[in-house]
Amino acid sequence: MMLRIVKTLTGIAMAAALCSGFVVAGQGYKMYEEAVGEVSLTEKVEAIRSQENYTEYEELPEDYVDAVVAVEDKRFFRHGGVDLIAVCRAVINDLKAGAFVEGGSTITQQLAKNLYFSQDKELTRKAAEVFVALELEREYSKEDIFELYVNSIYFGDGYYDVGSACEGYFGKETEEMSQYESTLLAGIPNAPSRYAPTKNPDLAAQRQLQVVRRMTACGYFSTEEAETVAETVAETLAALAAN
Repeated sequence: MMLRIVKTLTGIAMAAALCSGFVVAGQGYKMYEEAVGEVSLTEKVEAIRSQENYTEYEELPEDYVDAVVAVEDKRFFRHGGVDLIAVCRAVINDLKAGAFVEGGSTITQQLAKNLYFSQDKELTRKAAEVFVALELEREYSKEDIFELYVNSIYFGDGYYDVGSACEGYFGKETEEMSQYESTLLAGIPNAPSRYAPTKNPDLAAQRQLQVVRRMTACGYFSTEEAETVAETVAETLAALAAN
């Protein structure tokens, strides 16, 4: 009898969750339609591309692209805008914590959020973000999406695109970035106020080493390359401390 009751309650809970999911998806789709109806995706994209310091994908060092993918969305070049593996992991962790602790957002979803939505962690907004991400993947190449993403994120110190950040922090064009500079810059947007190297060099270095470890785990860096960058990080910190 007890087993039957448990099965019945489980079935009811699953049905309720499914119905709730359909409602959220419907509300999200309506929000998506309203957003792109007010300003089309094409207009949003052209606004970013018209920026004075806009950087094209071909101007980005491979190490920088690899670093961003490693820490933000390791399956970026393989998924269709939404990473179901990451979403499932995030849902499980959020349920365990009883709060939003992990987003599971892909680079495409983050771009969608930057284009249209607020940073609030709200289910309807997340659903709308997915619909924009799917449209981005239909209309643009992966290289286009990555390019638009790094030209629309904040790097701290008033730098709102990768070109400005590279010039401001290193005095260089993006294509001139070294492995050290690429890994440092890739880590900042996760929390610009914490990781801007001009504000918190120690925290920026810790984040940079996280990037290096992720790149090694994803196969972008050999052990020797990772050690070389880590040594440069240590030397830079030592030089700052000496001054």
